Amino acid sequence: MVAGGIPPLEAMALSVVVYAGASMLAATQLLAGGAPLVVILVTALFINVRFMMYSASIRPHLAALPVRWRLAAGYLLADNAYALSVARFTEHPEMKGKAGYYFGAALTVWLTWQAAVAAGIALGAGLPAAWRLEFAAPLAFIALTVPLLRERAMVAAALAAAAAAVAGAGLPVRLGLATAALAGLAAGLLVGRRR
Repeated sequence: MVAGGIPPLEAMALSVVVYAGASMLAATQLLAGGAPLVVILVTALFINVRFMMYSASIRPHLAALPVRWRLAAGYLLADNAYALSVARFTEHPEMKGKAGYYFGAALTVWLTWQAAVAAGIALGAGLPAAWRLEFAAPLAFIALTVPLLRERAMVAAALAAAAAAVAGAGLPVRLGLATAALAGLAAGLLVGRRR
């Protein structure tokens, strides 16, 4: 983020307040590319729509919690914590202590993320551009997503988004990302409704 022009304190605040890595990365790239604010906001919105699906999926397991704990669970909801928790809850549907498991995973991911962002802010701008590390984030998200593709709607959404991302790679101000998010949502909803 610092290499993209965001001051260090603001970059760290963004990480703590927003806590949504994919949209932070996209926003940083769009800011660096001079994209209009509306494009940045719409892109972040579409990228983060997945959290609504995550929330609906994990709700049955945490619904009995008091409101303040559900709000905390919502803030801490991240791809990694969701993937770990849903996989565990699917394998052990009658598991006791689901909230403890979720918060243990989610807090660990949150602390690790914040430490990594702080390290990236402190060290990242000094890394040689020749290292080309920007591919690491998409690879991490792909590795997290593939094991979760268990239903036809999920597979359709992933394939449509991937195809749209490739097809829209040359669009101005990185509109290919927003196009991919829309295509994935539309495909997932269409296939889901048919079922």
